[in-house]
Amino acid sequence: MDKATLNVALLIDADNASASTIDPVLTVLAELGTVNVRRVYGNWSKPALKGWRDMSIRHGIEPQQQFDLTKGKNATDMKMTIDAMDLLARGRVEGFGIMSSDSDFMPLAMRIRQDGIPVYGFGTSRTPEGFRQACTRFIDVGALGGGGPDAAAAPEEEPLTFEDTLPRAIGARPPAGRPKKKQVGEDVLKLLIDAYDSVKRDARGYASLSAIGQLAGNRSSFDTRNYGYQHLSDLIEDVPNFQIENRDGGVFVKRLR
Repeated sequence: MDKATLNVALLIDADNASASTIDPVLTVLAELGTVNVRRVYGNWSKPALKGWRDMSIRHGIEPQQQFDLTKGKNATDMKMTIDAMDLLARGRVEGFGIMSSDSDFMPLAMRIRQDGIPVYGFGTSRTPEGFRQACTRFIDVGALGGGGPDAAAAPEEEPLTFEDTLPRAIGARPPAGRPKKKQVGEDVLKLLIDAYDSVKRDARGYASLSAIGQLAGNRSSFDTRNYGYQHLSDLIEDVPNFQIENRDGGVFVKRLR
């Protein structure tokens, strides 16, 4: 089946997601298919949710009203989880996006993935590690040009435009003035090295980059966009531990040290 025809559901926790990030989030979810189900959950009597009220009209997102029935209890999370399980049970959704920085959605992401359905999480840099790892991919909205508090605290980064989130043409130079690349930490480097060591290599020691990326994705919610890169090949090029070779059959990588 053509990936573009796959049915994707985006569920948004309005209390824990910034409306200014919705454009790049929808672009990222295009990797999975067409976002036909779009719902945002919250108590719309709250002035703080005005941004989501405006975006729901602009992007055809269905608002889901949930009153705050008891102080300190979030009924919105419960409603969002119930709807996700209903969509899962119907068997018509082939990919999920969850916009929230709330760790309460960790069990939901794990349950959806048990049915072999990918879950993309979108949250801030303060999102708990449990929810990050429960997702197939977790993307820091600050790296997408989001307007949340984390993005405001990063003066070196400028907001991305919608066009910036689209894949670059082969050989095209990145636009000037875009976010600076974040340093690739030892944990990510170890993940890439372990993936390289685990895949099949040719006589010259080169391994398929797609095979490395697939294995790394199976072991972690790691996503190159969290480091300011559109593609894994872009990130690998900036890591001194690897050497890239472009072939007719794709991109191949060799570990140097």
